[in-house]
Amino acid sequence: MTHFIFAKKIRDMTKLKVGIVQQISGGSREENIERSLKGIAECAEKGAELVVLQELHCGIYFCQAEETGMFDMAEPIPGPSTAIFSEAAKKHKIVLVTSLFEKRAAGLYHNTAVVFEKNGEIAGKYRKMHIPDDPAYYEKFYFTPGDLGFEPIKTSVGTLGVLVCWDQWYPEAARLMALRGAELLIYPTAIGWESTDTEGEKMRQHGAWETIQRGHAVANGLPVITVNRVGFEPDWSGVTNGIQFWGQSFVAGPQGEFLFKASSDKEENVVIDIDKKRTEDVRRIWPFFRDRRIDFYGGLTKRYLD
Repeated sequence: MTHFIFAKKIRDMTKLKVGIVQQISGGSREENIERSLKGIAECAEKGAELVVLQELHCGIYFCQAEETGMFDMAEPIPGPSTAIFSEAAKKHKIVLVTSLFEKRAAGLYHNTAVVFEKNGEIAGKYRKMHIPDDPAYYEKFYFTPGDLGFEPIKTSVGTLGVLVCWDQWYPEAARLMALRGAELLIYPTAIGWESTDTEGEKMRQHGAWETIQRGHAVANGLPVITVNRVGFEPDWSGVTNGIQFWGQSFVAGPQGEFLFKASSDKEENVVIDIDKKRTEDVRRIWPFFRDRRIDFYGGLTKRYLD
């Protein structure tokens, strides 16, 4: 009996309760932060050990237009926002993944994910590596590409492969995180539709977004956690008709299976159980790492093979 109880406890340690905070963001920094803190508290009350926030949750998605005044929203790390979220992590005894607009130096800014330990200390940070430049997503104007590489962040709940939004389209980023020991892939995200897109195009975009990330889960045998913004945010410049962020945050298991999928039109603070042991189980039946032909992958470091 003693051995059985001990084994059961060991198995239970492989379970991880993950909270996701899908929120609407507006023009008030204080209200946005309060929404995030409320979501963190609700997830913690439901037993979350790890809570993930969406991309740039402290403010509007300011990248819809190029305006130098928006740089005033950035702040140093550590700084005011890290102090607030450090206290939240410590208060609720959770590991917390945040997404902040970092001012590194005058004229040098990053889109940076900061991870806090249960004691409130910064466990690590990741600076977004892939920076888009599309209509209504003018991020290259604001963000310098990250220089910290694809390094997982070690925490008390596991080793986290934290990436940000546009990174989610690149299998190389997911693979490098997995090869460095990430146990989970995590994507704070801000993605939606510009109103001029046709309904067919909207569905194709959303389907591709889900498919590529579920593919990362399958190819690497890892759970994927994606937390997206939700709600409409106008373009204050009037150049476009704004973005309808499509929400639908989700968690996928290591075979790409949906463990949870949020709504497309409302805020949600939800806790999902993840069985980390399944990574080992799945990699035993689908040994993609074993069968990789690393001796023939040198071309991946080239821009294009002419």
